[in-house]
Amino acid sequence: MFNVLAMVAEFESDLIRMRTREGMKVAKAKGRLRGKQPKLSATQEAHLVKLYRAGEHTISELEELFPVTRSTIYRAIARADGRAPASSAQAIDSATLGAE
Repeated sequence: MFNVLAMVAEFESDLIRMRTREGMKVAKAKGRLRGKQPKLSATQEAHLVKLYRAGEHTISELEELFPVTRSTIYRAIARADGRAPASSAQAIDSATLGAE
């Protein structure tokens, strides 16, 4: 009896997964499937980087001026410099390698 119920539950799970994928394909075709929206617009990000590079404001002051966290500011600066923002795992690895 439990095996039959497990098979029905697994079948229903497969159906849900299939419907979800079909819905995502339709939404993508219509241009409605997007990821998380950025915290800053392109102009806000450019202004933030300009203020940082000019040395007019510290990171803490930029946090107060723009409603974002410190890590968002560092990622914006890294994008403007044309390099990929370092993840915490990469930072730990590079710090560990430098200590050897």
